[in-house]
Amino acid sequence: MQIPTIGWREWIAFPDLGIEKVKAKVDTGARTSSLHAFDVETVQRGSQTIVRFTVHPLQRDIKTTVICEAPLHDERWIRSSNGKREMRPIILVDAVIGEGRWPIELTLTSRDTMGFRMLLGRQAIRKRCIIDPSQSYLVSRHLKPKKKKRRRKPA
Repeated sequence: MQIPTIGWREWIAFPDLGIEKVKAKVDTGARTSSLHAFDVETVQRGSQTIVRFTVHPLQRDIKTTVICEAPLHDERWIRSSNGKREMRPIILVDAVIGEGRWPIELTLTSRDTMGFRMLLGRQAIRKRCIIDPSQSYLVSRHLKPKKKKRRRKPA
């Protein structure tokens, strides 16, 4: 099997969460992947702890929301890029990147002020992808939204 080459940003889907696509920045400096989530809460369902959260999957779009649920996989202290430590819930969920599908760990945190709704960390792509930092959307061009054509005003 050939290892796919991905760009520095790609569209990723999470079918188990009902997320058709989210733009992710590939970040080899981040160990764990991170997804923008809010209204994060844990609930007990029998013997299982479930994380319920809401996602705005599209950048600069706060109207489109997806309400998600997943079993809590773990909770860990994560140091963000600004140096602050935060206890984050972690879920284990299948990611679809191009033609590939495999489980990855996702931390859930507010990324409102960040440029991307998701960071794809090195553990998620380790031994699965090669990164070409000069390219974008190498395996997910079909998910990239079409640019709207501007209508010209009559002269």
